[in-house]
Amino acid sequence: MIPKLTRHAARIAAVLVLALGAVIAVLAATDRPADDDANHPSNAAAENQADAEAAFDEARSHHMNYIAATAGADVTVKAAAVAEYAVDMAQGLDDAQVDADQAAEEAAMNSNPTSVEVPSSCGEYSGNRATGCAITLERGYDLEQFACLELLWKKESGWNELAENSIGAYGIPQAYPGSKMSSEGDDWATNPVTQILWGLGYIEGKYGTPCDAWAYSEAEGFY
Repeated sequence: MIPKLTRHAARIAAVLVLALGAVIAVLAATDRPADDDANHPSNAAAENQADAEAAFDEARSHHMNYIAATAGADVTVKAAAVAEYAVDMAQGLDDAQVDADQAAEEAAMNSNPTSVEVPSSCGEYSGNRATGCAITLERGYDLEQFACLELLWKKESGWNELAENSIGAYGIPQAYPGSKMSSEGDDWATNPVTQILWGLGYIEGKYGTPCDAWAYSEAEGFY
């Protein structure tokens, strides 16, 4: 049974069947595709189109294989060989589309940049601290609030996105477990931007502001 094809793949399969049928009709009498293909008009049309050339070469290669495999066979066998090839090509297109869709979905899940534009007001900081300063200001806090955040996460992780303590708290904000940060992106284990975004969200939800979180940490030893 021919597998169910996508609309796009089915169209291309139909074109392949027609194209291969035309080639077979021209060459069936001689079974010498190389001589005729050298003068095929598509060579000139595809001269500056690498994709078209590749497609033509593949069709010609298949035809040569077809000649070898069906030498002496009747029309029914030859037609079945062409149909099988068309189905295989269409299935390959279906598989490629599935792979492309999956790659696009994975890319969308990891859309956080690894750095941000740092304003001049954050110029005294560098590295992850500069990134954190920029994101903190974007969230509507001022530099005083970032100063508290800077102290908090210096204490927790030294602003190291790979920091992990003995019980498994991870990253710049020392999320426990670190996988909590996946709510901001699948790249939570290595992307400081993802970690900072999650950390600020956690602080906002539990303490209100970075300075409130710092005050709690100073009093209790953790936040």
